[in-house]
Amino acid sequence: MKKKSLSGIYWIWVSVVVFLLDYYSKSLALHTLKEYQPVVITPFFNFTLAYNKGAAFSFLNGASGWQTWFFGTLAVIVSVGILIWMFRNTFKQYWINIALALIIGGALGNLFDRIYYGCVTDFIQVHAGHLYWPVFNLADSAVCVGAVMLILDAFFKKKKTR
Repeated sequence: MKKKSLSGIYWIWVSVVVFLLDYYSKSLALHTLKEYQPVVITPFFNFTLAYNKGAAFSFLNGASGWQTWFFGTLAVIVSVGILIWMFRNTFKQYWINIALALIIGGALGNLFDRIYYGCVTDFIQVHAGHLYWPVFNLADSAVCVGAVMLILDAFFKKKKTR
């Protein structure tokens, strides 16, 4: 009898780790930081508690509230699609499965905030002099790293086939 190989869904543990780290870091930020009062860590890095009802980089943050439901629904739909994708992958496609797991973990971390608080908790602030990057969190970082990994995977696969 042929042994069935593990699917890419095995890598979902990465999503769980991302979700838990994001949850813990946001809880710590909520209990130790004061809103919009930076705590300087280095000359280019602060912890600054901020809230975002929009998407990345505060896109649609000032909208009337519909964006919370929109981005929440989008997170669920994308996560289900990615889970199906991972299930169809093989275990050995570790690069793409880890990328997808990072995206799911980040999406669900921010979804939890949207459901529980009505907004996303951000606290990481990077800057160069007086040029500040929008405040973000670990979930945002996981989504971005996962997306970059997917782009790199697509680029190098395309390059290999030439």
